[in-house]
Amino acid sequence: MPPGTDIDPIVRFILQLGVLIILTRLGGFWLRRWLRLPGVLGELLIGMAIGPYALGRIDWPIVGSLFRLTETGAVSPELHAIATFASVILLFLSGLETDLSTFLRYSIAGTAVGIGGVVLSFALGAGTAVWFGLADGWLDPAALFLGAAATATSVGISARILSERRKMDSPEGVTILAAAVFDDVLGIIVLAIVVGMARTDAAGTAIAWRHVAAIALKAFGFWIGATAAGLLLARRFSQMLKYFKSPRAIAALALGCALLLAGLSEMAGLAMIIGAYIMGLSLSRTDLVQVIQKEIEGLQNILVPVFFGAMGMMVNLGAVSGVLKVGAVYALLAVVSKVAGCALPALFCGFNRHGAVRIGVGMLPRGEVALIVAGIGLTSGAIGQDIFGIAILMTLVTTLLGPVLLAGSFENPASGLRHPEDDAQTAVRQIILSFPSPDMADFMRARIVRAFRHEEFYVYRLSPDSATYHIRKDAMFFTLECEGDTLALHVPAQYETLARLVIAEEMLTLRSMLHLAQESANLDTMEHDLVADLFAGGHPDKTP
Repeated sequence: MPPGTDIDPIVRFILQLGVLIILTRLGGFWLRRWLRLPGVLGELLIGMAIGPYALGRIDWPIVGSLFRLTETGAVSPELHAIATFASVILLFLSGLETDLSTFLRYSIAGTAVGIGGVVLSFALGAGTAVWFGLADGWLDPAALFLGAAATATSVGISARILSERRKMDSPEGVTILAAAVFDDVLGIIVLAIVVGMARTDAAGTAIAWRHVAAIALKAFGFWIGATAAGLLLARRFSQMLKYFKSPRAIAALALGCALLLAGLSEMAGLAMIIGAYIMGLSLSRTDLVQVIQKEIEGLQNILVPVFFGAMGMMVNLGAVSGVLKVGAVYALLAVVSKVAGCALPALFCGFNRHGAVRIGVGMLPRGEVALIVAGIGLTSGAIGQDIFGIAILMTLVTTLLGPVLLAGSFENPASGLRHPEDDAQTAVRQIILSFPSPDMADFMRARIVRAFRHEEFYVYRLSPDSATYHIRKDAMFFTLECEGDTLALHVPAQYETLARLVIAEEMLTLRSMLHLAQESANLDTMEHDLVADLFAGGHPDKTP
């Protein structure tokens, strides 16, 4: 008997979870720090390395083959449950960060770019499976899932490059962000349709276009119905949550409701993550967004890397090696389809070829959504290891290639607009604020973010790994960055006066607070009492 095979299943699960949490966090940290790449890639690669198709098959002292193959597959049922829970959290938070009203007001350019990228990517992704004989037809689950995986866009990766190049508020940057939001929403709907069609096929029911229309109607019906109900009841629901006053209770109840809607979504024949996304989208228009995000952030930081690690563990390198040719072609077409599908509509929306190419490559990186789509297909049995591996390869290639191409596209300083005179209207000013310490800068960052929200701006944190915010209200776009003791606000010239007034008001508030603190005798008294009690052996419960 190999060592460690007699370990209690619960103990084995705890050991697996501990190893995954430690190694995925370390892998993500090292990749961000050394290669300046998204941490999700490090988490994915760690999962591939320690999974049952690699190091996981080795019998280690005491624990044996910790991540061995089981009757249920590469991931144990317990880890699969945790990974599913993590994906629900991820999409719930994604919904919270999406403002529906802003999405509905997005420019024609963003909408056209988003639709073009989704349609062409799906067509070429599904076509790859058909052309190479991996699918019997366009409605085969393999074709459907490869098409759906190709539609996703990870805007956080592009946002980092735009921020570094000070192009967040450029016409190209604004269009990329707008299109990415539309891309996410449309991609969720596409996934719902694909999951429904795959389940119909698994049940042995022949898929015809009549069935496709019925599934699409069902997906749109659930999406529109649940979203409408959520938006109508969001204010009343938020008031109910506020009754509990405790931020932890509010976040727990909101997450519980997200889980319930995720379960109902699954029972309706759709994917769980769709229900979670809808719940987040419904609450995105309430003032509880920041409360929920802050309380769930710790859970997200722990469990979401486990999800991506589990996705990596499912990759059978042996099976993928047999379809490397197909994977390479699929990755190439995923690049071409996104760039062409997004760049061509941009040409008809006032951009020249420079701007269109920048928008196309900015929409190129895939990320967590592509992995979730592929993972759903594999765990449901709709696709095999070969198709799953092809999707993983595409995600790796586009995520690595996207930042390089986007950064290179801005090396040429030429305007991205067809009519350069429009540049005068879109010129970006920088408002730089330097503070005595990073703590004071972070305090002012929070104040400025809150001030813009009070002015009914939508504020979106682009990445949990950086303090960069996209601030939007109708046609106004700002970008706020906090690095060390410095704040930088990038503002279009025509809105500079408004931005300076908002910041000036917060600076006056800060000055008033500091003045009161310096003149307050109470602060001196409290400080004296604390020190006196400390050396006098005072107790925290001592009353004055």
